[in-house]
Amino acid sequence: MFSWMDNMRPKALGQGALTVLLCAALVNAFAQGNAKRGEYLAKAGGCTGCHTEEKKDAVPFAGGRALKTPFGTFYGPNITPHPQAGIGRWTEADFFRAMREGDRPDGKNYFPAFPYPSFTKIVDGDLRDLWAYLRMLPPSAHPSKEHDLWFFFGWRWVVSLWKWFFFTPGPFTNIPGLSEIANRGAYVVQALGHCSECHTPRNFLGGPKSSRYLAGGKGPDGKAVANLTPTGLRKWDDKELKDFLVTGLTPDGDVPAESMGEVVTNTTSKLTAPDLDALVAYLRTLPSLPSEKKS
Repeated sequence: MFSWMDNMRPKALGQGALTVLLCAALVNAFAQGNAKRGEYLAKAGGCTGCHTEEKKDAVPFAGGRALKTPFGTFYGPNITPHPQAGIGRWTEADFFRAMREGDRPDGKNYFPAFPYPSFTKIVDGDLRDLWAYLRMLPPSAHPSKEHDLWFFFGWRWVVSLWKWFFFTPGPFTNIPGLSEIANRGAYVVQALGHCSECHTPRNFLGGPKSSRYLAGGKGPDGKAVANLTPTGLRKWDDKELKDFLVTGLTPDGDVPAESMGEVVTNTTSKLTAPDLDALVAYLRTLPSLPSEKKS
């Protein structure tokens, strides 16, 4: 099996050297990431919802999904490993920089419609697994669409100012005082699920109102989104909430709005039972915030 070792005497290699070689092999295997686990992380992160067009037979992750906002329309890019149309020429370092810092490989800013303010919290091991999965996707030559933004909102250098006010890069760290399961839930909600991107209202500059964290109101597309603090969820017990996140049906038999329905179909229904339990446990720890009054 290890033919390169056959002609080596045990004394020539030595136990210490052998240990170093084995450790190096383990480190290299870990560095390559786990694509299977990355597939789960892609579902937990809702990648399909932004990077796959809303049309029949659309190629998964080939881009083209429109997101209408007060600043114009953003289009999710092709993230398949195609060398021209996708991210096939990226390195793992490029991927980490995009997710952690919100920077393109050329150093220019990504617009925060790409939710790197949340994805920055994904820990290195998960980023590596996610990268391994994306590298396994079938390449697609489908070209990414240019964003259609209003006036100076399309200037990428302006995003540097936005980052200075509203963006804090860095991976998730456990929240003091929370249980292990609640901290796992915080990670799922804050980092992978990026729930705050839609469920925390924003100011006129597009910055999140931290005092209204997950309290709902209007989402990026101007449509109403739910209050996820205990104020909005107090009528549901844990089982009812988990059933909703899996089936998309409320205890009354109602269904959510189209955007949340897609989140249930593509994301929350794919979570493992422990991650669902953790998600609910974390939401129960949030301070109760009033819902915005409907105008």
